[in-house]
Amino acid sequence: MKNQQQYKAEIEETHHIHKLDAPSGTAISLAKGIIENSNYKKYTLDRPQPGELSIVSHRIDEVPGTHTISYKSPEDTIIIQHEAHSRKGFALGAVIAAEWILGKTGVFSMKDVLNID
Repeated sequence: MKNQQQYKAEIEETHHIHKLDAPSGTAISLAKGIIENSNYKKYTLDRPQPGELSIVSHRIDEVPGTHTISYKSPEDTIIIQHEAHSRKGFALGAVIAAEWILGKTGVFSMKDVLNID
């Protein structure tokens, strides 16, 4: 989308009311990926200035989590969204990571566990 200047990106994330950080680590990771591949200079939680990527954080009820990236232009909107229906997927990811790290030393991320470049 870097060459599609008519589109403005935004990240919106929703989590349960007990989550203390805002934005979430996932929203920050998504923002970093967009910034690395766009003309945005940084992200912000407040009203974005030109060159800033907006992250909107919501904390409501007991929702497991939703992350939405939208690219909006005067003509249309493109949306990429992940919505967790329960926390089971996060727990399974933690178990997979724990099994994968056995016998390893160092600092790793889920990219290493999932073999993602």
